[in-house]
Amino acid sequence: MAVPNPSQRIAPFAHPVKTLSDTTMQAAIFAPQIQLPAGSAPVACVDIGGTKVAISVADEHGIRGKVAEPTAKEGDNGALAAQIIRMVGQSCASAGVAVADIAAVGVATCGPFVLRDGLVELAGPNICGGMAGKARGLPNDWATALLEAPLRAAFPHVRVENDGVGALEAERRWGALQGIDNCAYVTWSTGIGMGLCVDGRILRGKNGNAGHAGHTFVSDNMDALCGCGNVGDVEGLVAGNAIARRFGVQGYVDAAMLFVAAYAGDTRANAIIDDLCRVMGRTLYNMIATLDLQRISVGGSVFWHHRDFLLPKLRAQVAGKLPALTDGVEIVPAGLADRVGDYAALALVVGTGA
Repeated sequence: MAVPNPSQRIAPFAHPVKTLSDTTMQAAIFAPQIQLPAGSAPVACVDIGGTKVAISVADEHGIRGKVAEPTAKEGDNGALAAQIIRMVGQSCASAGVAVADIAAVGVATCGPFVLRDGLVELAGPNICGGMAGKARGLPNDWATALLEAPLRAAFPHVRVENDGVGALEAERRWGALQGIDNCAYVTWSTGIGMGLCVDGRILRGKNGNAGHAGHTFVSDNMDALCGCGNVGDVEGLVAGNAIARRFGVQGYVDAAMLFVAAYAGDTRANAIIDDLCRVMGRTLYNMIATLDLQRISVGGSVFWHHRDFLLPKLRAQVAGKLPALTDGVEIVPAGLADRVGDYAALALVVGTGA
C-alpha cells in the first residue's frame, strides 16, 4: 500500500517570521491542521523523548487518537519497543482504526543511535542508564534500547530518524522553515537536539547522529553530569532535567519552579536563566558560524512554555557577533508550536523527505 502524500491538503504556515531586530513577539502561535488526502491509508506517528512517548494516528480525518505515557525505562532493554507497539494499538483503538490498516510508522526519537545489523538502537542519555552509570539515577543499566528491529517485526513500513531531523523536515514542510535551504531546528526540552539543513540537504551523518550539539562543550564546568557520561556539555548544563539536578539544592526543584521564581523577580533565578541562555546562545552561534545558517526555529518544552521570555535573550547572545556571519540570521519560535513532535513523526512517512 502506497505511503500517502498530503502535499495538496495542508494548511500553510501563516505567521510572520520574527527576526533578530524584532522588538515585539506574537505570543500565540497555532500549528496548522493537516489531513491526508481522502482515501489515504492511516499512518502512525511516534514521538520518543527522554520524558514521554506520544503516539497518534494520521489519516484523511487529521491527526488523532493521541496517547502519551512516561518513557519506559525499567525491565530489559526491549521495554521501550514493547511500549511503542502496545501504544500504537491503543492509539488506533482511540481513533477507530485497525492496526492492520496502518501503512507506515514514523518514529522521531531522541538519540544518539547505534546501528546493529543496519537497524537503529537508542543510546539515549535520558533513557539508558548504562551510559553514565548510577550517578545519573536512571533505573536500568542499558547500554542501548532496542527499537527498529522489533518495530519492523510488527509493522510493514517503519522509518526511524533522530527527532531533530523529523522536526526539521516538518518545519521545512509546514512550519517556520519553509523555503529556507540553510536552516536548523533546535529543541530545548528534556534534552538538547538539532536538525541541520545546508544547501537544501538535511545532514544525517554516518549513523544518523548529525546535530547532537547538545553534547558539545561551550564552557568550563566540572559538575554538570550529562546522561551520556560527559561532564559540562551543553545538555548537562541547560536541559530541562539538568535544571533540577543543578539547582534543586537552591530550591528550584524543576524548570517550572525556576521560571516562576524568575517571573516573580527572584534575582538569583534570573541570573541562572541568563547563564542558561548564555550557554544556549553560544551553541546557536557556533551552529550559525559553522554552517552559515539563515534561520533557526526553536521548540521543545523548556523553550516553548517560556518563549516570550527566552527568545530575546537567545537573540541577544547572537546579535552583533561577527556580523559577516550573523547579520540577517533569524531565530524564531517553531511554526508548528507545541505539536512539533506529532508533525515530526508524520513528516517521516508522508510524501518525500528532504
